[in-house]
Amino acid sequence: MQDFSSILSHIAPHITFNDEEKALFISVLRMKKVKRKELLEQPGYVSKYRTYIVKGAFRGFFIGIEGQQHTISLAVDDGWTGDPGSFLMQEPATLFIEAMEDSTLIQWSYESEQMLLEKIPQFSMVMMKRAQQIAVTIQRRVISQLSLTAEERYEEFARKYPAFLQRFPLYVIASYLGMTREFLSKIRNQKIGSKS
Repeated sequence: MQDFSSILSHIAPHITFNDEEKALFISVLRMKKVKRKELLEQPGYVSKYRTYIVKGAFRGFFIGIEGQQHTISLAVDDGWTGDPGSFLMQEPATLFIEAMEDSTLIQWSYESEQMLLEKIPQFSMVMMKRAQQIAVTIQRRVISQLSLTAEERYEEFARKYPAFLQRFPLYVIASYLGMTREFLSKIRNQKIGSKS
């Protein structure tokens, strides 16, 4: 029997399943293991699954016209990953979703989600709250990118996501913050120097 307790705990603050609803929800879940560097999604293919991270780390990125990777999302344990536009619209993805560590996931299909939205009224509230959280995160990130210096962006990132500094390589964090790896190294070295 697979252990789906983590996803149930994650959504518990937002939903109270009766026994029948809980059984229905669990019936559509699948556990998936992925290896470090494995791609979960990639451009040109439609995202078929909603993905919750039990354990692991992922980044979402696209490749610019000059071949440079631009990281737009990071997620770790008890978070979510995927290309939401592709999943919700059922159209080809624009992002690569890459595992940065060996990871364990819980997924459900697009078709299962549509069925859950219809059969479990509270489930739509869970998904709506998740969409609202994503919208707020994106808005804050855009404002940060446009209004803060590179040093301020790094300080804000380090304050909000200290665990990410241990889980993601420097080149990924630099890409997420919109700077080169070399420039991020310089900022970090200045911070270390000023503390000593």
